[in-house]
Amino acid sequence: MSKVFDGYERQYCEISASLSRKCTSAAHLDGEKKKQKVSEIKAGLDDAENLIRKMDLEARSLQPSVKAGLLAKLREYKSDLNNLKSELKRITTPNPTQASREELLESGKADMIAV
Repeated sequence: MSKVFDGYERQYCEISASLSRKCTSAAHLDGEKKKQKVSEIKAGLDDAENLIRKMDLEARSLQPSVKAGLLAKLREYKSDLNNLKSELKRITTPNPTQASREELLESGKADMIAV
């Protein structure tokens, strides 16, 4: 296992837990406090994306026997990050039905791009 990857992984887990807490607290806020919390969350998401990129580069530079396991972990972290982004979108969208609608439309766009 790579010590560098472990370090990035530890940092990512800390950021992810912090973002989850911030999302939970932001859902109960409004006005300026909510805007401030949302900007903190966005900055944290950027940091998390950077860490995932670094983990990806580190994992791909290792031997194939180690690489496969690390890339599997990385897929889980990417999924976790996408869940956090969805949570932020839900918090920032005023109407919950509107958030669901936008999510459906985005998945439809992804399908169209894939075709």
